[in-house]
Amino acid sequence: MGVLSGLEPKKVWKYFEDLCGIPHGSGNEKAVSDYCVAFARERGLQVWQDEAWNVVIARPASAGYENREPIILQGHLDMVCEKTPDCDIDFEKDGLRLAVDGDYVYAKGTTLGGDDGIAIAYALAILDDDRIAHPKLEAVFTTSEETGMDGAAALDVSMLEGHTVLNLDSEEEGILLAGCAGGCSAGIRLPIIREKKRGIRAVLTVDGLKGGHSGAEIDKGRGNASRLLAEVLADLKAETAYSLCSIAGGLKDNAIPRECRAKLLFPENASEDLREKTEQICEAALARLRADYAVSDPGLSVSLAFEGTGEADVFAEDTFDRVRTLLTALPNGIICMSEDIPGLVQTSLNLGIVRTEADALILRYSIRSSVSAEKEALVEQLRQAVRQEGASMTINGDYPAWEYRKDSPLRDTCVRIYQEMFGSEPKVEAIHAGLECGLLASKIPDLDCVSMGPDIHDIHTTEERLSIPSVERMWNYILEILKK
Repeated sequence: MGVLSGLEPKKVWKYFEDLCGIPHGSGNEKAVSDYCVAFARERGLQVWQDEAWNVVIARPASAGYENREPIILQGHLDMVCEKTPDCDIDFEKDGLRLAVDGDYVYAKGTTLGGDDGIAIAYALAILDDDRIAHPKLEAVFTTSEETGMDGAAALDVSMLEGHTVLNLDSEEEGILLAGCAGGCSAGIRLPIIREKKRGIRAVLTVDGLKGGHSGAEIDKGRGNASRLLAEVLADLKAETAYSLCSIAGGLKDNAIPRECRAKLLFPENASEDLREKTEQICEAALARLRADYAVSDPGLSVSLAFEGTGEADVFAEDTFDRVRTLLTALPNGIICMSEDIPGLVQTSLNLGIVRTEADALILRYSIRSSVSAEKEALVEQLRQAVRQEGASMTINGDYPAWEYRKDSPLRDTCVRIYQEMFGSEPKVEAIHAGLECGLLASKIPDLDCVSMGPDIHDIHTTEERLSIPSVERMWNYILEILKK
């Protein structure tokens, strides 16, 4: 018996648990893609699988629905893989360790992948039930959504007949999404000049932050560990002498970094009060940062641990200056808010990854905007700034915004059914995070699309939780939409 076997709706949770047992981080979706293909073939359903491991499954309309417009059910196969420092799971090989806590499902020590495993579970459960009334269904499962929507970009839609999409990649019940930002990833490479030095080794750590989705949570004011560590490095540099050996923070460009570490080398002949002095500097920095992020990141921590004396390859001083400039001077966070939709972030960027290689420092940013001209202008601003520091920049995973459609029969139907079922009107919003609806709309003429989903809290973090009652309510809601 599975951990989730006692939950309703049974088939949804059964397929969700199956999916969680298969490693499916971005770029590692072959096994989960093959699982979906085998599912379709076992049931005699039409199925297509492409070289990007996208899967399309078609099921004929149920009796009485043959003349109705086909509906596309859409979600993505990959998940963001984050884990706690003490977790021994290998995301390339291991499944997740699921658990239930009251009304929530979570994964022990890792992200849950409710984004977007629950969409695939919904679709498989629908495809596997002869009792559900529906028009022809076309389930579209894409890959690498979390790293730039490469699967959706590669998808051949020529086999699809539908022009109506239920995208199941939203994380808040009662909100129907009708538009989203476009975006891209920027990779910055700064060549490193190194030199050998002997001294006192130490590790500076900033951690304990909440992190989160760089689109959905960018407006929460949460601290970026890599940016905050750069501030502490500047505080130390102002009052002590040291060299930088390496710096590493964040795992995904679309997740706000929760922790960042830098290896430092202090002079071997440093004064006897070095530990006391650096401790005071770090305590002062922590007090300042905790005051700034008291609400958003109450668990923020700054620590400096000494590791003895020895030799190390350090950044040359000129390289270190360039690193500090890139980490502190480049923009990060919200750039501007929408004037048309109150409360909507219009343009932002997130420093998601800092990584030190043998000969280069790598920075990766997620850039988002619902205005294409602003996105392009921000990319150019970054390009000019990094060029001045002797760095280079590449852009990948560029995807279009999903523009709000004033006339949407699907949206009208979804609003009406929600009112009938729950006695209140859902919110219709646009979102700053990226959805594949924009890419699908660029390929399918006159696409009518709505995005929805159950409550998922703290996505892209190890605190991710999926609401059990919300999954059931949204299941019943989706079935009613298919029926009506």
